[in-house]
Amino acid sequence: MKREENKNRTFWQEARIRIILTLFSGVLILGHLLTRGDHDLNAVLSERFVRPVHRMLSTAAARLPFSVAEVLVGIFAASVLVYLTAAVIGVIRKQRKLRRICLILLTVLCIGLTVYAAFCALWGVYYYGDDFATQSGLDDSPIALEDLKAVTVYFTTLVNRYAEQVPRDENGVCAMDRDAILARSDQVYRNAEQLFPCLEGPDIRAKGVHFSRVVSYIDFTGFFFPFTAEANVNTDFPTSLFPSTVAHELAHQRGVAKEQEANFCAVLSSLTYGDPEYCYSACLLAYIHLSNALYDADRSTWSAIYSSLSEPVLRDLAANREYWKQFDTKVRKVYNTVYENFLYSYGQTLGLKSYGACVDLLVHYYIGEARAALSDPDKQP
Repeated sequence: MKREENKNRTFWQEARIRIILTLFSGVLILGHLLTRGDHDLNAVLSERFVRPVHRMLSTAAARLPFSVAEVLVGIFAASVLVYLTAAVIGVIRKQRKLRRICLILLTVLCIGLTVYAAFCALWGVYYYGDDFATQSGLDDSPIALEDLKAVTVYFTTLVNRYAEQVPRDENGVCAMDRDAILARSDQVYRNAEQLFPCLEGPDIRAKGVHFSRVVSYIDFTGFFFPFTAEANVNTDFPTSLFPSTVAHELAHQRGVAKEQEANFCAVLSSLTYGDPEYCYSACLLAYIHLSNALYDADRSTWSAIYSSLSEPVLRDLAANREYWKQFDTKVRKVYNTVYENFLYSYGQTLGLKSYGACVDLLVHYYIGEARAALSDPDKQP
């Protein structure tokens, strides 16, 4: 009797929840797209809706020692795979094939639009409100070449200094304790938020990802998951850049959406925190971005500065290159292409290169200290 009733159900009766959810999600996405140019609206939504929701979600997720984001992603992926497998078998074995195909397509569309609508509401609005540069009042305008040189020299001196203060293995490569880094990550922004109240947020630790090797295959050192407001960090790559990655993802948790600004915040927060391991990682991150910019602008100056790097720093840079070389696969290239298009869609016109655009903020913020250090040897860091 029940089977007979199911056969007599109309398409609307069978799919109405999916249709309603699809239409509702579509309306939300359309509304987001149409209001991207409304700065005031997005600023209000960011401060009065997204940040409070993220605070609540991150506080709840922090009660669990594992990454809730990783569990949810795993369950979601497995559920989709099981559904599609069962749906395809149903199409092959049962009648009303066209109707079943339409239901499958509608379900996939519903899931995709629902997830993206939630993403727009819990993350996308950040890109069109006040960014960190605006809220902090920092200058992120184009920089002079001489200033770039000075700040690169400054961070080269710093990274050489801090390289001597971090633990190393028998090969002289940085070997920090990742668990210890994560354990004190809730303290990293305490001083930075005194300087810039816009960085204020709950003192919550970042979390390591269990399947970090998988994350490396898609070229990620970490990710912020807006649906749980967790800062997730890859625990497989070399540790020299691990603390700065933790600080980067925590910047996202505190409302810094743009990648270039999150990199700057990672450097700023780590240096103001003062922990030698965080400081070394932050200075190495800053050096990499500054030297990459200098390489394109003045090759001879870049070469001279590079030659002044200490042996421990060179070993750490080499270890990072060797690690990521093994993941130079088609999967990584495809994922990078997809992610680059995502960055373009949210106005980050430098695409993946936007990770290096923190150079402007670094130079403007640290130029005073760099000039003082260059003019007075006693003030060298």
